[in-house]
Amino acid sequence: MKKKINVSDARLGMYIDSLCGHWIDHPFWRKSFMLDQQKDLDDLQVCGTKELWIDTDLGADVECTIATDQPPAPEVANQKKVELEPPVILSDEIKRARKIHTQGQLDVTDMFKRVCNNDELRLDRALILVDEIRKSTARNQNAFLSLTRPKNDQDYLCMHSLATCALMIMLGRKMKMDFETIISLGLAGLLHDIGNVGFPDDLINKPGKLTQEEYDIVKTHPVRGWEILNAHHLDNIVLDVCLHHHERMDGTGYPESLPLDSLSLFARMAAICDTYDSLISDSYYRRGISPANAIRQMTKWQEGQFDMTVFQAFVRTVGFYPFGTLVKLKSGRVGVVEEQSKKSLASPIVRVFFSTRVDEPIFQEWVDLSKVQDAIVSVEEADELEEELRIDLRIMSVI
Repeated sequence: MKKKINVSDARLGMYIDSLCGHWIDHPFWRKSFMLDQQKDLDDLQVCGTKELWIDTDLGADVECTIATDQPPAPEVANQKKVELEPPVILSDEIKRARKIHTQGQLDVTDMFKRVCNNDELRLDRALILVDEIRKSTARNQNAFLSLTRPKNDQDYLCMHSLATCALMIMLGRKMKMDFETIISLGLAGLLHDIGNVGFPDDLINKPGKLTQEEYDIVKTHPVRGWEILNAHHLDNIVLDVCLHHHERMDGTGYPESLPLDSLSLFARMAAICDTYDSLISDSYYRRGISPANAIRQMTKWQEGQFDMTVFQAFVRTVGFYPFGTLVKLKSGRVGVVEEQSKKSLASPIVRVFFSTRVDEPIFQEWVDLSKVQDAIVSVEEADELEEELRIDLRIMSVI
């Protein structure tokens, strides 16, 4: 039997059928789940959602209930859980993440060179790198990603591979997948674009729009990558992600134009992670956009391109205003998103550094928007903000 109850009446052992309110206002990626973790109960009680539906046929009951119309059918996830390391502050983790990032660049560059020379890939090094990225993102998921966002023509493919690896790991963790699956997801993200290795530089680094003939050549990279990885006997998750990360839910992707019901969960995850990092990164043909604007753009695309449930899990992973997003507040202050709050994806923790009311920098402080009356009124792009405020964000240690 399905019942609506107050969040204050929730207890461990209940089966949550659905949460009332908008999905962006709570931290859970699943619509339905067994409430069997104290952390989930704690998050539920502080997230701001007031009511929820439980199914007493699948879990514990509560005496005080309010029964009304029926909620949507449950969507059950059965992934195993993975233990997380205690989170640490950003500045502490960046020191460790920088070492991992530097070694990662060397390892990925070496793998790409080996592909060009038809040599064996050093998969032992790749697995060690993936596990180090897993540990770093468990301690503080923003530290490693902050190092992969700056890209140039020479290192774009390497940096994109590292970033997609981290994003796949983070999304797998949010979706409560087991350790072995998360490692495979990280390796898949690291190697998903390996089929681009060996293309002529004047094709890969061409400024402006590709001709149809050139685009057709580039579209062969998932198959080329699959052939390389299959020859090295990689597992099915890695092969599947490499081959299908450019497929779309409406069947308009490539290389096989597969519809939604033919795509694995892992390929759907990769399509989102790959697209997100591509949007926020500078490349040889365009400037990247802010993380929040990338999420907004992908929200417009999600029904045709992405699995909506997985996309919502991704937004809960990085935030509606992801780390590094520059924002203007209702108070006239300008800041950068540093962390997500537990109450709402729409109210992150912002480090403010400038006041448009006095037109000058201010003492930097961290503001949890879920605990104050202030709110975000706009998302800003770095170059436009620098021109408007006449400041150098890098000198101010903002970006």
